[in-house]
Amino acid sequence: MLCRPKLLKCSVLQSLNFLRVGSSLLIDMGKPLDRIREGAYSMMPIVDDNMDKESGKFTLAKDLASLVEESSKVAEKKTKVVDDNMDKEFGKFTLAKDLANLVEESSKVAEKKTKSRMELKRLLEYRIKKRVKEQYVNGKFQNLMEKVISNPETLQDAYNCLRLNSNVDVDLNYDSTFNTLAEGLCHESFDVTANTFTISTRGVKKEVLVLPNLKLKILQEAIRITLEVVYRPHFSKISHGCRSGRGHSTALKYICKGMSNPDWWFTLQVTKKLDAAVLTKLISEMEDKIEDPKLYAMIWSMFDAQVLNLEFGGFPKGHGLPQEGVLSSILMNIYFDFFDREFYRLSMKYEAICGGSSDDQDKSCSKLRSWFRRQLKGHDPKCIVEGSPDLKVYSCRVMDEMFFAVSGSRESAINLKTDIQSYLKDSLLLDVDDQTEILSCDGPETIRFLGISIRRNVRDSPAVKAVHKLKKKVELFALQRQEAWNYGTTRIGKKWLGHGLKKVKESEIKHLANNNSLLNSISCFRKSGMETDHWYKYLMKIWMEVVQAKNAASEEIILSKCVAEPSLPQELKDSYYEFLTQVDKYISSETASTIQLLSNYDISKQPEIKKTEIIAPICAIKKRLQRYGLVTSSGCPRPATVLILQDTAEIIDWFSGIVLRWLRWYQNCVNFNEVKLLISEEVRKSCIRTLAAKYRLHETEIEKRFDQELSRLPLTEEIENKMTNEALDVEAFDNDESLMYGISHSGLCLLSLARLVTHSRPCNCFVIGCSSAAPSVYTLHVMERQKFPSWKTGFSTCIHPSLNKRRIGLCKQHLRDLYLGHISLQSTDFGSWKLFLGSL
Repeated sequence: MLCRPKLLKCSVLQSLNFLRVGSSLLIDMGKPLDRIREGAYSMMPIVDDNMDKESGKFTLAKDLASLVEESSKVAEKKTKVVDDNMDKEFGKFTLAKDLANLVEESSKVAEKKTKSRMELKRLLEYRIKKRVKEQYVNGKFQNLMEKVISNPETLQDAYNCLRLNSNVDVDLNYDSTFNTLAEGLCHESFDVTANTFTISTRGVKKEVLVLPNLKLKILQEAIRITLEVVYRPHFSKISHGCRSGRGHSTALKYICKGMSNPDWWFTLQVTKKLDAAVLTKLISEMEDKIEDPKLYAMIWSMFDAQVLNLEFGGFPKGHGLPQEGVLSSILMNIYFDFFDREFYRLSMKYEAICGGSSDDQDKSCSKLRSWFRRQLKGHDPKCIVEGSPDLKVYSCRVMDEMFFAVSGSRESAINLKTDIQSYLKDSLLLDVDDQTEILSCDGPETIRFLGISIRRNVRDSPAVKAVHKLKKKVELFALQRQEAWNYGTTRIGKKWLGHGLKKVKESEIKHLANNNSLLNSISCFRKSGMETDHWYKYLMKIWMEVVQAKNAASEEIILSKCVAEPSLPQELKDSYYEFLTQVDKYISSETASTIQLLSNYDISKQPEIKKTEIIAPICAIKKRLQRYGLVTSSGCPRPATVLILQDTAEIIDWFSGIVLRWLRWYQNCVNFNEVKLLISEEVRKSCIRTLAAKYRLHETEIEKRFDQELSRLPLTEEIENKMTNEALDVEAFDNDESLMYGISHSGLCLLSLARLVTHSRPCNCFVIGCSSAAPSVYTLHVMERQKFPSWKTGFSTCIHPSLNKRRIGLCKQHLRDLYLGHISLQSTDFGSWKLFLGSL
């Protein structure tokens, strides 16, 4: 039998444990521990009496069980402490309700977490991917048009993908509105021509652009996703652009790091508009993996309606231009897959045959090469071709832009170029520019690819880098001394001007006038009634003619060179100019000064290590700034008059779009410091002057008033932090160009405010999937019309001229998205223009 004190202690512990289990809601919702203890102690008299009555009959296990039962009865009777606390503070919540609320909150958090554009688009394409893989039978995909593309769920998923490209929220629930379109596709009653609209230029020579309406664009998007599911895993490694994880950045990285020690490189430019012969060859390639006559018939009907818009080399791809067809990217990669396989065959030929060696010492290491040579030279076992054993050929293709490099002799590079040109002309039926030159990687010329310049440069050793760093410090020190000298001499010249004016005024006072002075002798030339300031300016004009001051660049130089320096001691001037001469000599004599500073370091014996660098086209960027009206012909920032009528936030967003694109594209360039200078000096100042012209205020007042908004246009020292922050925002776009093709590198367009929308003439947003009202209508200005190739500068290139002066309605959110590069012009439904044209 248990003694009463011990049993009492067990009962107290059990009551406490029960309260912690049964009242978990109290603990979870943050009730203080003291209140729980008060509830436990208030129940102790009841529990103690019951234990006294039955203590002799029950064992410890039964006692504990009775404690639980009695405690539950006490809880049901709602004792004062526990019941009052539950009623007053928490209400009558059950555990089931709490769990339901918890599940509901978790689902909301999960729903918010999956609302990323990238994740949602991956989910939608994964749905279509499952339907496509179900049609893989006997080594081919069959009936994709009937079973997959004509499926209402596939059409809805394709429409949601278009809406995600337009940065519009999507609803993943099934909508029956796509049944009609699906039935038309299944019964082959869908008319492609009736679902297109035509835009043409004004004038005699009309340029026509055929674009799809919303239904046809949904169908094209469904076909695009289906074809990418089939072909994306089979594309070559040299293919970049519109592929998962293989875009512009990966292509440049491969050129810089994957091509080891190239000796020669060249690019090839192809041009061709889609014709029947090219389309026939393309479909013959697709028949190897897809057996679907209905799909090919639909592609032919789009070709007949001129709505495919597939053009090789006509303009740089990836800018999100309206004439870039939805199917252009995947069809172009499928067609160039012929070339990718041919290049692998050529690389085997050149590296296996031309890379062979006839030396006996190399025979043990060249059995595989010998076999390749026999296979490619007519199975002749005695065939031996002399050549360099280090011959390597490289290729990098981004859509229709092709880059080649050869590590070997120039003759090998010429032969490779000839073979590639022959294949592109004869087999792929493309026109190739024969004027492209083969450049030496060691030469001073740079090669142009993807809108940037590429060059090979010697990689300095750590010791040489230290010397160059010292030279920069010396150059900076000399510049500081020169600025101090100019400031001091200019200040002396200004004091000389004040002293001269003082003497002229003293000559007019009788008791201060000096009859023997020069001013008194030339006073006869002073006209009657001439004021003192006028007389002094007249004297200064004569003096400036004597010293020939018209050739001087500024007034400070006149005061420094013609006034202050002649009066300084000759020893001081000689010392200063000797210092500048020695600094220039030290900085300019690169090799001599480097050898002199590096003790026990022979540069001639060190191995020359070269690296490939990418260079931003500064001159091309400046031309674009001038063409868009941001700078004058002399490079001085000016207000963008086209943007003045827009709101302040819209103006800053437009200029921020330039900064975002430049930081995203040029951050790995070796001359990025010059790009940063353009951002801080020209783009930022142009934005400030645009706001100053809008509000008719001084620039300093604009900077004070809009300091927080202008922080998106950073100064030079703030750009490094800006790059880090913006890299996180655009990381999703850069990781997968196939999902956001044409958006991550979309060019900045120029829109001017046409008019505000009124109740009499309403307008909705022209962006696909957006039902918001557009408060304003904007005019699209085509600033870039040059053909391929084009420099990649962040501005839209080669917009079709038929879209010039077209008006589009945009809501505030999508106008900002278009400026900042979150959407492209492909998201705009220009077919809404005809519906809106009557109200204008």
